[in-house]
Amino acid sequence: MRSAARGFFQHLKLAKPVNFPRLNGSFKNMSLVYLNTLLALAPPAQPGQPQPPIWTSLVVPILLVVVFYFALLRPQQRKQKQHAELLKTVRPGDKIVTTGGVVAVVVTVKEKTLSIRSADSKFEITKSAVAEITERSGESSES
Repeated sequence: MRSAARGFFQHLKLAKPVNFPRLNGSFKNMSLVYLNTLLALAPPAQPGQPQPPIWTSLVVPILLVVVFYFALLRPQQRKQKQHAELLKTVRPGDKIVTTGGVVAVVVTVKEKTLSIRSADSKFEITKSAVAEITERSGESSES
C-alpha cells in the first residue's frame, strides 16, 4: 500500500510524498503545484462553436436566490408577523411564557412593556420578551 501511495504521489510530481499514518494536522510537506492539471479535466472549447448566451450562466445563481427566499426569508417574515400580532393581543389576565422561560400572568399592559406576576414576584418586561400566550383571560377588555 505504501509503495502504491508513493508511486501515486511521484506521478503527481509532488515535492515530498505525504506519510499518511503520521498525519498530525500539518500539511507542510505537501506541494499542490500540479493540482490545476487534476482539476482541469473539462474538454477545451472547440473552435467555431458559438458561445452560449450569458443568461445561461445566471440561471443557477437566480435559482439559489429563489430557494433561499422561500426556504429562509419568507418563513421568518411570517413568523415575525405572527409574533407582532400576538403582542398586539396581549391583555391583562393572560397567562404567558417569556423567552427566558418565566411563566406569568399579565397584570397591566403599557405601550412597550408589560407588568407580570409570577409566584410572589412582580416584573416589568418588554413586550418583545413574550414567547407565547398559554391561556387567554376570560374578560374581553381592550387596551
